[in-house]
Amino acid sequence: QDIKFQETQKLLERGQIEESTSPWSSPIVLVKKKDKTMRFCIDYRRLNAITIKDAFPLPRIDEIFDQLSDAVYYTKFDFKSGYFQVPLSKEDRPKTAFSTRDNHYQFTVLPQGITNGPATFQRIINHILGPARWKYALAYIDDVIIYSKTFEEHLTHLNDICTMLKNARFRLNPEKCEIAQTQTDYLGHNIKNGEIRSSPNNINGLLNTRLPQTADEACKFVKAAEYYRKFIPNFSQTAEPLRKFVPTTRTQQKKGQKTIITLTDDELKAFNQLKQFLTTDIVLRLPNNRSPFKVQTDASDEGIGAVLLQIYPEGDRPIAYLSKKFTQAQRKWSPMEQEYYAFICSLDKWHNYLSGIKFVWETDHKALTQLNQKAQINKRCGRWRLKILEYDFKVKHIPGLTNAMPDYLSRSPVDDAEEDPDEVSLLI
Repeated sequence: QDIKFQETQKLLERGQIEESTSPWSSPIVLVKKKDKTMRFCIDYRRLNAITIKDAFPLPRIDEIFDQLSDAVYYTKFDFKSGYFQVPLSKEDRPKTAFSTRDNHYQFTVLPQGITNGPATFQRIINHILGPARWKYALAYIDDVIIYSKTFEEHLTHLNDICTMLKNARFRLNPEKCEIAQTQTDYLGHNIKNGEIRSSPNNINGLLNTRLPQTADEACKFVKAAEYYRKFIPNFSQTAEPLRKFVPTTRTQQKKGQKTIITLTDDELKAFNQLKQFLTTDIVLRLPNNRSPFKVQTDASDEGIGAVLLQIYPEGDRPIAYLSKKFTQAQRKWSPMEQEYYAFICSLDKWHNYLSGIKFVWETDHKALTQLNQKAQINKRCGRWRLKILEYDFKVKHIPGLTNAMPDYLSRSPVDDAEEDPDEVSLLI
């Protein structure tokens, strides 16, 4: 109660909330951020469920990359609490109301967790940038980038955009801004000298996986690669040395789980070739807004795995891979919590792609398809459920056999384990 009182006082002093007589009321949630400060959140699920969705378009990612590829200098701006810099109209404020032990309040600015937040922010930033958009400045929701061919041009462009933001009374977070760089990471891709490549963070989850230690691990890798066989040249021939690890009977499958192996030169070559295909533009694609996005996730005893894909007529194309080990504490979580955590990590890693759009989450853990309807869940899952409020997605259950790549990544995790930064009690 003390923390909630302190946070509401801060919001009152900043003019971000005001006292309310609204008939609406949504529950309060406080979540600890990585820097140990508390993030004040409201559970707007019921409000979002009856809200008419704003169809304002986000810029096409492929067109953004086309623009950036001709530039030499780049600056990225980060807003200081961007949503809180957007004022709410008086007639809409009552819908954002919430109650503490002693009072009833409503927001005067755009709160986190509102379903139309991304579209609203995109519309506003487009208006602020005005004619500079598509000439030397772009924004994907709150990710603003300025791009120029010469340093002298860049200084002029920087001054123009800073003036626009100042006139609109938008404040920046200087510590997170990058000024006049000759290479930059934007929307998950590295841009330098006119070349746009997938950021190492997008492919390390697969590229750095260990060599198969058992016949079962080798089999899972082949099955994972096979999911994209349409895009891999001579897939059957390339994968042939590893085919012997794919069981044809249940007895072979059970035996393969424990059979220790050492790859021969031909098998190692096949393993590395397939990984190379899967982590280069032979299979990987630059994201675009014309094809639907989907996320596939899985968890094992060792860690989590996930793939971000786009759906094309000829098949699913991967954009990025995620693979992370569990901490000792996370190994003790229930299977549902581990599977849910894989999705939460996916949202954190691929927020720039998934915020403000509709996408599909595919999981082979059937219980997760009903999670949003459950009234009684533990605090950890309750906190995660609040974290996904700003995303617009559908959950789809798929058979484990079609979830091969996330399954493989979860059993050969790459990224070091880390505690969930929000691992604190939920305060309601």
